[in-house]
Amino acid sequence: MSSALQIVDPDGKLVGPDPSMSPDELKSLFVHMMRIRCVDGRMLKLQRAGRIGFVGTATGLEATLVGAAAPLRSTDWLWSGLREGGAAVMRGLPLSEYVAQMYCNANDTAKGRQMCNHFQHKGTNYPSWSSVIGTQVTHGVGAAYASKRRGEDCVHAIHFGDGATSSNGFHSGLNFAAVWKVPAVFICTDNGWAISVASSEQTASKSFAIKGKAYGIPGVTVDGNDVLACNAAVGDAVDRARAGEGPSLVVLKTYRMLGHSSSDDPTKYRSDEEVESWAKRDPVARFENFLTERGILEKGEREVIEKDLLKEIDAVIHEQEAAPPMALKTLVEDVYEDVPFHLRRQYNQFIAIAEKLGHAQPGDGAFPL
Repeated sequence: MSSALQIVDPDGKLVGPDPSMSPDELKSLFVHMMRIRCVDGRMLKLQRAGRIGFVGTATGLEATLVGAAAPLRSTDWLWSGLREGGAAVMRGLPLSEYVAQMYCNANDTAKGRQMCNHFQHKGTNYPSWSSVIGTQVTHGVGAAYASKRRGEDCVHAIHFGDGATSSNGFHSGLNFAAVWKVPAVFICTDNGWAISVASSEQTASKSFAIKGKAYGIPGVTVDGNDVLACNAAVGDAVDRARAGEGPSLVVLKTYRMLGHSSSDDPTKYRSDEEVESWAKRDPVARFENFLTERGILEKGEREVIEKDLLKEIDAVIHEQEAAPPMALKTLVEDVYEDVPFHLRRQYNQFIAIAEKLGHAQPGDGAFPL
């Protein structure tokens, strides 16, 4: 970690340049980090209770998400790799839409066509993502190239994990991005493990950041548990891309504290000692110490913030849990202007079985043939 860019050390002491941010701006970063942790905690409990199906938690990664999203404008794009939902909320994805997607209910803007934890939001240029590793890299590069061709003043932040650096999408994406000099920032979150494959077994390179050199792209390694360092490094890369100087690779070195997902048991492949050593570098506690030392946070204010956030989150959960399920007709809608005869017939056969089993809802009835 000594070679990684750092502004605030694990004890919350300033060891780099003083951030040119107001107290309100600094406190806002902390609240966004706390919101991510609180939402994660609630979602995991709902999954364990069988009320939602899947969660990919970001506990321990709060600084990477908030720090990397803070430099983006509302017109910029954020391409997700898995855990960026909290960053999307920070940028304007309504919490109600976030939770609705976790329930895949009638308010789910994806209409139940994605598994839980796969968000999107058109209003903030946050495309839906795929669980296939690395595919968003090439998609993001293509979109960034289109933005350049159109003369749009926007930057595309493309997120992925350390495991994705072994994908074809990583090679193709960085190569084309450099050749075309697209306005993109590649943000690699090295959180220690690509599911059960350790970062140390993912590459023989000295670092993930050095991989940028092969494509003519500058790369930097950052202490990903330092929100101010993440903000500074991504901010520099965003400014460079916006100025027409091309893409950069920013590697945020951090640690996934929980499993790869709610389906994973990390005790099968990593030690308690490793987890404990990273727990001592907790990004939320680090930034809390920094803000408290500066008098921006009062002692005990974190608990007040957490209580208020949980109240807000729980209200949204109760609202979305009471929402009706997605209408079954959405299975055959939106592809054609009018649902064609063969799909109407197939749907009617399906709805007859759903009605027989008691799965159909009012309004799910058959199409006229």
